[in-house]
Amino acid sequence: MTERTDALQRLRRANEAAVLGELRRSGALSRGELKDRVGLSRTTLFAIVSDLLERNTVVEQPAPDAGQPRGRGRPALEISLNSRGAELIGIDLQRHHIHVVVANCAHEIVGRYSAPVPADSQAAERAAQAIRAVEELVRRENISLAPVQGIGLGLPGLVQNPASADRHTMTPFAGHVAAELGRHFGAPVLTDNNSRLAALAEVTWGAARGFDNAVYLRWSQGVGGGLVVNGSLVHGAHGAAGEIGHTSCDPEGKPCHCGGRGCLEGLISVPALLAACADRGVSARDAEELIGLAAEGRPEVADVLRGAAVTAGRVLAALAAQVDPECVVVYGEPAALDDLVLTPIREQIAALSLPSAPRSIEVRGSTLGGEAAALGGVALLLRTTGQDLAELLDRPASAPAGGHGRDAAHDEGTSR
Repeated sequence: MTERTDALQRLRRANEAAVLGELRRSGALSRGELKDRVGLSRTTLFAIVSDLLERNTVVEQPAPDAGQPRGRGRPALEISLNSRGAELIGIDLQRHHIHVVVANCAHEIVGRYSAPVPADSQAAERAAQAIRAVEELVRRENISLAPVQGIGLGLPGLVQNPASADRHTMTPFAGHVAAELGRHFGAPVLTDNNSRLAALAEVTWGAARGFDNAVYLRWSQGVGGGLVVNGSLVHGAHGAAGEIGHTSCDPEGKPCHCGGRGCLEGLISVPALLAACADRGVSARDAEELIGLAAEGRPEVADVLRGAAVTAGRVLAALAAQVDPECVVVYGEPAALDDLVLTPIREQIAALSLPSAPRSIEVRGSTLGGEAAALGGVALLLRTTGQDLAELLDRPASAPAGGHGRDAAHDEGTSR
C-alpha cells in the first residue's frame, strides 16, 4: 500500500511539474489550452490547478479582451504563474547586517531586502531578526508567500559542528537558528557558511559564471572564503574548507580568535588596515573613507593596501597550487581598487602558483556584492532540489532600482 501511495505521489508531482513548466514556457493559458498542451485528463488537470491556486503558486484572471463578441456565459479565465508568490528564500545573516532575497515559482528574484542588525545577538534573537526581515520584505514588496519550498541560510563561521564527521550535525547556534526559521515558515532550511554560499552564487550568476572551479575571497571586516571544485562546493571533513582568513602567515604573529597565530584576517581585515594607517599617522573612520583616501592617491594608505594585497595574493597563490581554479573572485571594499589591490593579487598568483605551468587564472572583483550569500542560499536550494538554474533571472543583483537598502559599499558583513 505504501509503495502504491508513493507511486501516486510521484505521478502527482510529475504532472504538477508539467503544468508549471508549460506555464513558464507559454505564459497565461486557459484550462482547455493547458489540458491540450500537457496531455492530462480534464479531471486530473482541474485537480492540480485547484491545488496550485490554493497554494498561491498560480493565479486565475480574466483573459485579455480580444475584441471578439461573447455570449452571456462567464468571461474566459486564464491560468498564469503567480509572479509575486515567493517559494524560495535566501538569507545571509551576518554579524552586523542581514540580506534577504526571495524567488518565485518561475525562479525569478521578486524581492530583496537589506538592513543592519545588532551584533553579537544570541541564537533566538538572530532567528527573530531573520523572520522579521523576511516579513518586512513581504510587506514592502507586496509579495504573497506561497508555500515556501525551502530556505537557504548563510551564517558566519563554522556551521557544521567540527567535532562531528557528519556534515548534517550543526553547531548549536546554527541548529537553533535554522530550526526556528523552519518552524515559523514550515519549510526545510539548508544552512551553510555565508562565504561558501557567496562562492556558489558567483559561479552561478556572478563574476565566475561559466567556470566550474573557483576560489572566493571575502575581504571586509573579517576575511573568509569558499571553494568550488568541479562545480560543487567544498565543505571538507569538518565543514572548515575555505577558511582562507585563518591561513597562518606568521606562526609567531598575533594570536587570532580561531586559536592560531598570525592569521591572514588579522593582517588584512578592514580593522587591521585602519590600525596600520593610524600607525602611519593617517586616521580613517571606516572602510569607505579608507578606500576614498587610497583612490585619491594618499601614499600611506596606498602602501598599506598594496602590502595587504600582496599578502592576500601569496595566500591565494598557495591555494591555487592546491585546487587549480579557473577564477579567483574577490569581494569587499578593497576589491573596488583594481590597480592597487587586484593587480598585485594577479601578480602574486602568476609569480608563485606554478609559474611554469601553461594555465590562466582570472582574478575578478565580485559582481554580486553584498547580496551574494543570500543569492547563494537560493542557488543552493535550486541545486539541491534539482531545479534548472538557467530558469532563474539572469541578473539577480545588477539592477538596484526599486529595491531597499542594497548598497554593498556599506555592507559590514563578515564571514567570521
